[in-house]
Amino acid sequence: MHPITASNAEVASGLEAPGAKRARALNAYVWRATRPMMGVLGNVPVIGQTAIPILRPALNASLSAASPVPRGTRTTAVKVRVDGGQVRGEWTHEAEQFGGDVPSPSNGRSILYYLHGSGYLVCSARTHRGLVARLVRRAGIGAFSLDYRLGPEHQFPSGGDDAIRGYRWLLDQGFSAEQIIVGGDSAGGHLAQDLLAANHRDDVPQPRAMVLFSPLYDPVFDVARALERTGVHDPFIHAASAQRLMGCYRGDASPDDPRMRVALTSDMDLPDTLIQFGSREVMANDARTIHQNLLDADGTSTLQEWPGQGHVFQMFPYFSSDSRRAIREAKDFIDRHLT
Repeated sequence: MHPITASNAEVASGLEAPGAKRARALNAYVWRATRPMMGVLGNVPVIGQTAIPILRPALNASLSAASPVPRGTRTTAVKVRVDGGQVRGEWTHEAEQFGGDVPSPSNGRSILYYLHGSGYLVCSARTHRGLVARLVRRAGIGAFSLDYRLGPEHQFPSGGDDAIRGYRWLLDQGFSAEQIIVGGDSAGGHLAQDLLAANHRDDVPQPRAMVLFSPLYDPVFDVARALERTGVHDPFIHAASAQRLMGCYRGDASPDDPRMRVALTSDMDLPDTLIQFGSREVMANDARTIHQNLLDADGTSTLQEWPGQGHVFQMFPYFSSDSRRAIREAKDFIDRHLT
């Protein structure tokens, strides 16, 4: 299947198509992997905060196993103190392109700054290593994947603070904003919006481009619950459970906090953006909202709705041919914005 695409003119609203056999297999796999985390018995959320750190390693291992890393991929861990905080993550690169070294600003090449999902509670640079490596492999560029602080151990806005700190650390290393393409999925998409707003507020140059997979707009999850009430049945995300789980990171933060539902305005220098989402996911309207917000702020955005697919299906290339097609579309977008 091919995506339903909208650019600056309008938002796509095509009819949902039934998933292919592999797409259904993918949805079933992710549901089995995430069911303990979603913590539902029937439709009743039952998981508590104390269980999340216990369940996290097993869930992360399951997702990593289903998202293999291409051969020849090298990683270099980063853990540095910056401005009273910490930047943790890893460089993803290939020995042939970089002689075994991490990407350097001196060669003028672009880099991908990647912010992973899921829900501000699980996953890491390691779980998303395969996805990130596939995104940059063809272009021959490196990527820095951030390990930001997760809930419930750390609460809002610690993840956002880490994402801002990581971007500015890259600038301090000598990379120009024109060299940086920001990528993110799910909660990482929310971090990317928060980063744009912080850059504007502090007069920091914006990245060259942005690519988002199933991005989160509303951490309160009211947007997702409203969509679910219209009859959208996500393959593995139960909106009420996700809303409760997200509360483990939100804490007592107000839904009206400007960093909760991020406003994008016409006075911002917004990067060209590609947004992809699956038609079956309960967060579909989050993606549509971000796309429309970018357009309303005089930005440039392309929205791709992939029929029959679930949340961040791009991570799992062997379950769905659409995953591979979507990654090719994202690679084409990245290629167009390389320095």
